[in-house]
Amino acid sequence: MPHGTSQTSARNGRVPAGPPVGALLRSWRQRRGLSQLDLACEADISTRHVSFLETGRSQPSRGMLIHLAERLDVPLRERNALLVAAGFAPVYSEHSLDNPAMEAARKAVDLVLTGHEPFPALAVDRHWHLLAANRAVAPLLEGVSAELLAGPVNVLRLSLHPDGLAGRIGNWAQWREHVLSRLTRQIEASADPVLVALRSELQGYPAPASFLDNGGVDGHHPDVVVPLRLHTSFGLLSLFSTTTVFGTAVDVTLSELAIEAFFPADAETAERLRRALAAPE
Repeated sequence: MPHGTSQTSARNGRVPAGPPVGALLRSWRQRRGLSQLDLACEADISTRHVSFLETGRSQPSRGMLIHLAERLDVPLRERNALLVAAGFAPVYSEHSLDNPAMEAARKAVDLVLTGHEPFPALAVDRHWHLLAANRAVAPLLEGVSAELLAGPVNVLRLSLHPDGLAGRIGNWAQWREHVLSRLTRQIEASADPVLVALRSELQGYPAPASFLDNGGVDGHHPDVVVPLRLHTSFGLLSLFSTTTVFGTAVDVTLSELAIEAFFPADAETAERLRRALAAPE
C-alpha cells in the first residue's frame, strides 16, 4: 500500500473529496507560472519527484506538502485544502475576529484605524466585505442606497455600483480600471471563485450618468498613483490608498484581513477631511 493519501485517509477514517492533491499541486504550480524544473529547484527536490507527486505516482508527506505550499506561496486557506486532499488534518486555524484568541489582533486593527483619523481607513476580508471602519469613512457614504449599506457591505460593490459611489467619482473610468485590475491580480493569486463572480458583477455595471454627460472622459491629469477623486458635500476629495496586512499570520482569517488606509493627495483634501470629521453629526 503506497504511503500518503490512501493510508492516511484510512487511518483517519475519512476519504478526501474533490480533486486529488497531485492535481491541486499542478494547478498551483501552473498558476505561478513555474515549470516542474522551476518548482524542483525552488523546493530543493528532483524534477522526477515533482512529476510523481503531480501524477499521483507518489504521495506527499505532510511536511513535504507544507514545504511545497510555501514555495508556491499558496494562501493559508488553500494550504489547508491541500492537506485535506492528501488525507491530513488542516494545520492552520481559522477564528472569527470576535473570538477571544483574536483579541490582540482585533485591538491592533482598531488602533490602526483610529490612529489614521481624520483620514478614512477600513478593514476588509478576502472577499472585500467591510469588517471595521474609522469615523472618517461615514461622511464619504452620503447618498449611498440603504440596500448597499445593509450587511455584509462589499466595498468594491459600494464603489462601482450605480447606487453607490460611482456617480460621485470624478475619475470613474480610471478608478474602475484600477479596481478591476487589482481584483484580477487577487484572483490570479488565490483562484477564489467568489472573487471571479464579483469581478463579473462589477464589469456589468453601467457607466454613471455623470461620466456619460462628460462625453465619456474623466478629465483627470497624470498621477503617480491612481487616486480616488470623490465629490462630497464638503468639496472634492483626492485620495490615494495603501494596504496593510499581517505579514506573519498563521490564522486563516488574519492572513486574509487587509486594512485600506486612504491619504489625502493634496492639502485641500486634508483640510476638508479634518473639517468633515470635526463637524457635528
